[in-house]
Amino acid sequence: MSITAKEFIDITDVVCPITFVKTKVALEDMEDGEILEVHLNDGEPVQNVPRSLKEEGHKVLELSQNEDGTYTLFVEKGALS
Repeated sequence: MSITAKEFIDITDVVCPITFVKTKVALEDMEDGEILEVHLNDGEPVQNVPRSLKEEGHKVLELSQNEDGTYTLFVEKGALS
């Protein structure tokens, strides 16, 4: 499945809870239905960010592990935020 994101952020250089804050801020500047690609680390970020986004009403489309141990998350902005 090939997903084309409108925006991209890299949060591998920050720690929780800033990872979610940066992701949420990026989504605030987007329109409902647009897709954000997020590059994040293993551990707390990959456990917490997708869950928190779902709780905020966004749709996690794909979460995949990269060869370097990081993850790529595609999230569609939901109308509830």
